[in-house]
Amino acid sequence: MARPLFGGALSAVIPPSAQDISDLRQIPDNQEVFGNSQTDQSIIIELLEYQSQVQNADAARYHFEDVAASNKAADSGSWEIRGVEQLPQSELSLQECSSAWLLSGAQLVSKFNEEAKNTVNIHLCLFRLPQYTTDILVTFNDPVCINPFSSSAAGNVAAVPWTLQDFHSVLQSFCLLDPGVFG
Repeated sequence: MARPLFGGALSAVIPPSAQDISDLRQIPDNQEVFGNSQTDQSIIIELLEYQSQVQNADAARYHFEDVAASNKAADSGSWEIRGVEQLPQSELSLQECSSAWLLSGAQLVSKFNEEAKNTVNIHLCLFRLPQYTTDILVTFNDPVCINPFSSSAAGNVAAVPWTLQDFHSVLQSFCLLDPGVFG
């Protein structure tokens, strides 16, 4: 079932085990953040300013590098892009986007400013909405190698992780209900 986002202006099918992180801590108004408390996975949906200076796949790379910088993973060797592909409009509910780009990569990320860094697969989808001067970024953070000194090391081995199919369900079901959200 689709979950309302941004006060009902958008919606998407979010994995049923997802916890709304705004119940735990302050989240910026331009973000919706969902976490899997047993696996440290998260899905972040962000409404961002449209970056007209970068086009197509380069726009997805731009946002990935921005995420790397905010994760303090911008150093050389701390991130990699494995692939970028355009998603066909026919597979999307968000028909208002001019294009959608799926990027997969990885980053070395520390949690809570710890020294220990974890390898996190980053799956990022960029929905481009130039008519609303908005880029919508949907990011799936999937930790794949946890440093034994990380606070995440005591994870639940019996936990059921989210899959790429779960992420694709979010992307395929993502839809705009009220364009007033863009101001």
